[in-house]
Amino acid sequence: MTAQATSEEHAHGYITDKAKYLNRMRRIEGQARGVTKMVDDEKYCIDILTQISALTSALQAVAVGLLDDHLKHCVLDAARMDSADAEEKIKEASDAIARLVRS
Repeated sequence: MTAQATSEEHAHGYITDKAKYLNRMRRIEGQARGVTKMVDDEKYCIDILTQISALTSALQAVAVGLLDDHLKHCVLDAARMDSADAEEKIKEASDAIARLVRS
């Protein structure tokens, strides 16, 4: 089963919180623009680094929320329906966790 076929068959886990995620991403976009402006305005290095840290934390919070939704919905649904699909979903989640830990 392909990822495209899977996404067409059921809603993604985050769909119930889509508005919340979109709002958070818009705020993150604003923070990123703010950091760009700080660099352009030649603000103090430590102040810029503080804002980058806040931006990183905000992105990590979105990532953890999406991962949680994926586990609670996509992986759980796959486990109920098809063990081969469940193994694939668990591998995807494990790979995503590994990428998050490395970042």
